[in-house]
Amino acid sequence: MTAASTAQAVEAVFRIESARIIAGVARIVRDVGIAEELAQDALVAALEQWPQSGVPDRPGAWLMATAKHRAVDLVRRKEVYARKLAEVGRTLEDVPPPPEPAAPDDIDDDLLRLVFTACHPVLPTEARIALTLRLMGGLSTREIARAFLTSEPTVAQRIVRAKRALAKAGVPFEVPYGADREERLASVLEVIYLIFNEGYAATAGDDLVRPALCEDALRLARVLAGLMPGEPEVHGLEALLEFQASRTAARTGPDGEPVLLADQNRAKWNRLLIRRGVEALRRAGSGPYSLQAAIAGCHAQAVRYEDTDWAAIATLYGRLVELTPSPVVELNRAVAVSMSEGPAAALPLVDALAREPALRAYHLLPSVRGDLLQRLGRREEARAEFERAASLTANTREQALLLRRAADA
Repeated sequence: MTAASTAQAVEAVFRIESARIIAGVARIVRDVGIAEELAQDALVAALEQWPQSGVPDRPGAWLMATAKHRAVDLVRRKEVYARKLAEVGRTLEDVPPPPEPAAPDDIDDDLLRLVFTACHPVLPTEARIALTLRLMGGLSTREIARAFLTSEPTVAQRIVRAKRALAKAGVPFEVPYGADREERLASVLEVIYLIFNEGYAATAGDDLVRPALCEDALRLARVLAGLMPGEPEVHGLEALLEFQASRTAARTGPDGEPVLLADQNRAKWNRLLIRRGVEALRRAGSGPYSLQAAIAGCHAQAVRYEDTDWAAIATLYGRLVELTPSPVVELNRAVAVSMSEGPAAALPLVDALAREPALRAYHLLPSVRGDLLQRLGRREEARAEFERAASLTANTREQALLLRRAADA
């Protein structure tokens, strides 16, 4: 192999294995920031050695062993970690690189610890997202910045501050239990959900969809479902993302313009992802993500738009409102009611939501209201609502769609 091809192999292996390596090392040093640095050291060692020695048969195991040996050396040099060295270092210092197991339970446990640490509630949401994408998703600072339309220095600062905050708070590298676990799991699920949503419907910029971000979130959800098979809401989140991701190819036209659900070519929907969603939904429960997954499943399994069971969707949204009261969920329920009972039945529900402070700058409220008014034949009012909705969104694709709807009203 040439030096260039070897470097590409190193980078590819590291992208795949980085989360496991960081997790395995963090178990030794108990600090995700230091663990990431040691994983990077192992990457540098591979870039230096593999062009001469060749790519090892088990490259992931080589990187893991190198990073762990460096972690043990670090522990040995610090007197404060003397007891930890006696417990952990002695068992590792003379052990040859381990074989690369197909399903390493101890490493999986470490991955679970890593995701719970990266999503700790001590961090603000933006920091949790950036740190999770960095540690679990293997994304570079540039990739994260590009995905969220943020500058690289901003993302870098978030990651550095997140690591410092975890170290300062003495956050243990462990999977919590009991009530603490439930609280922390909610944070983990929220982060993955927010990552997917930003990819599925970008809040700003020229692209409606960023598939790579959806793929990263879906991969994290699948990993979490594999690590926590007994948690129904984890399966609920996975099902929701599988269903939503199945429609990605049909949501935009040839030039990237948005395609409304009613106009989507359902032949483009990914049937494999839909089947995966159905399987995950069978293991889900009755929590918020599971209910959203059931709603998405109703859409995904309708052969035609006209076959959609809007009455069932309205009922599911009603249950979701009871579980997690939210004006956005109420707005979605109003849309389902308009499809099952007609626009006249839904308009009072939407008008009532206009008084909600949280929806004052939410562009989908006037968009939904414009759609209802158009269906009721109140064209001038509909045009004004579509124009107002266009003024409230920062996504240029959505703006163009809303202005076209205003012109057609």
